Amino acid sequence: RLGDLLAQCEPLPSARFVWSNGADYGDFAGVSVDAYAKDLPIERVKSDVLLAYEMNGEPLTPEHGFPVRLVVPGFYGTNSVKWLTRVTLAQERAPGPFTTRWYNDPVQDGPGPANGPTTPVWAIAPQSVIVAPAPDAIIAAAKPIEIWGWAWADGGVVKAEVRVDDDDWMRAALEPPSGRAWQRFTFSWTPKKSALTTLASRASGATGECQAEGGRRNAVYTVDVTVT
Repeated sequence: RLGDLLAQCEPLPSARFVWSNGADYGDFAGVSVDAYAKDLPIERVKSDVLLAYEMNGEPLTPEHGFPVRLVVPGFYGTNSVKWLTRVTLAQERAPGPFTTRWYNDPVQDGPGPANGPTTPVWAIAPQSVIVAPAPDAIIAAAKPIEIWGWAWADGGVVKAEVRVDDDDWMRAALEPPSGRAWQRFTFSWTPKKSALTTLASRASGATGECQAEGGRRNAVYTVDVTVT
């Protein structure tokens, strides 16, 4: 674990962030960079962040980050830096476009527009997806069917909901969390009339955060079906 290694280094109390540099470089969206550089809060690193050099008992392949990479469970994959070349402890966040220009989300002022500040794209936000019925499915009216899908979030999902067209959100049955596994949700629905119908799902995490209606990477997922 990276935390065990850092503990041996006896970090100064002022250290608040862990910078990680990868060997990849080049031009990204018109910006030339010498190395892919990200950062993590030092408190997060102390738990289960790994320095990985093997997968399934075999050395990492180049495409998976050989010879060593970070693995940050519960955080978006952009934080699990491949081809790791350097780890640095610092008081401030790492400079560079991957921490200052990209991978930052605007802070929403309630349901209104972004209010200026940004927050790092670290922990995986609550998200869900409907697996069945599939997009463009044809469904018989007046016959019950099961809507089911998967929900996930860093820290687990505490509530999953389903909506039919513009009706109110309805709570779905949700499997309890088990480690970092996705959680299955189900909802019994009986279509009442023949029409093109939009089904939607959303998840809420343990912190109270809920999927946004739109404009975010974890926006509410929808499926269009035809009821006949």
